[in-house]
Amino acid sequence: MAPVGGTAVQDHVALAEIELCGELIIAASAARERLSLESIDKVLRVAEERSRTQ
Repeated sequence: MAPVGGTAVQDHVALAEIELCGELIIAASAARERLSLESIDKVLRVAEERSRTQ
């Protein structure tokens, strides 16, 4: 059981990864066929991340 004192640690990277996984699951559920690599990259915002790091 977690302590009541509010000592929970938030891992922002893990939370972001969980959010992206959720978005990917939603996209896959809504798709009629398998998602293409391009569709997966779009859901995961790969192009946005690449442009930000360059």
